[in-house]
Amino acid sequence: MKKRRIGILTGGGDCPGLNAVIRAATKTAVSDYGMEVVGYIDGFKGLVENHFMRLDPKAVSGISHRGGTILGTTNRDNPFRYLVGGTLENPIFDDVSDKAIENLNRLGIEGLIIIGGDGSLNIADQFYKKGVPMVGVPKTIDNDLSATEVTFGFNTAVNTATDALDKLHTTAESHHRAMVLEVMGRYAGWIALHAGIAGSADVILIPEIPYDINSIKSKIADRFIHGKKFSIIVVAEGAKPKDGEMVIQKLVPSSHDPVRLGGIGNKVAQDIEEVVGVETRVTVLGHLQRGGSPIPYDRILATRYGVAAIDNFAKGNFGTMVSLRDNNIESVPLTDAITELKLVPVDGDVIRSARAVGISFGD
Repeated sequence: MKKRRIGILTGGGDCPGLNAVIRAATKTAVSDYGMEVVGYIDGFKGLVENHFMRLDPKAVSGISHRGGTILGTTNRDNPFRYLVGGTLENPIFDDVSDKAIENLNRLGIEGLIIIGGDGSLNIADQFYKKGVPMVGVPKTIDNDLSATEVTFGFNTAVNTATDALDKLHTTAESHHRAMVLEVMGRYAGWIALHAGIAGSADVILIPEIPYDINSIKSKIADRFIHGKKFSIIVVAEGAKPKDGEMVIQKLVPSSHDPVRLGGIGNKVAQDIEEVVGVETRVTVLGHLQRGGSPIPYDRILATRYGVAAIDNFAKGNFGTMVSLRDNNIESVPLTDAITELKLVPVDGDVIRSARAVGISFGD
């Protein structure tokens, strides 16, 4: 009897824990269900251009502790809006999804496990609506996917940012400076919030709570009055001042998310120096948050997600995403995960706890 064959790909930005999902999914598919597994190279680009590798227990042995993805990834190659020509300023796109489906059929692949964030899972949902069996796995350090309590990679990113804050504390205190740490997160402030609390920040600026520079000034001045001659400010890349806009680093027309955020840390630092009169330095953590080995929590969560994704596929539970709810892995419709971003609740207990210990949100 012919073996069932499935495909796996990683889409969007890289993230600690991707390899743990690939390993768990491959081993479960082969050992528990007797399936063959095909891994597409560089995400949806590999699906369109038919670049792939065979995955088996040997191919995925010893990779769960490694960051990145052995399959490669990209956040630009949407088969429904695929770059086929033009220039950087005026790219030309075409819908090549039918070609991708032909490639799947040619290899006898029943369907796909898509490991990605909101962009990749939106693409997965479009393929599902065209009849391709799909199961999604929630991946993003931003933790902004709805229908799951946490995405793998988030806690490793928070750990990286917290370690940076611990180091910035010593130099800030030594030089009596204000230190600004800009972290990722796009339009959600999860990384900034959790790292800021863990790293004993004095001010946390997130997209969900527009800030007033005068409020930051009051916080820093109050610390000076009480003998604290340094301050730590964590800024999410999507933070913005009241009556202001997010700072855009550049526009990338060929990307599925053409707005590239970045630079708010420098703006906040400049404003602190001008308004408060305190010497200020900026550290932009950038892609350090997406790199490195996943912490144990993310290795375990990624493994659970990988196993559950194959279980769902084997049961024919398509058009779904595996999800963490009440510490149990469940299955939810893809549409529940991609309808809207999961933002920080401004009246939630985490924000309240931060305020209770004296952290300012600049409001």
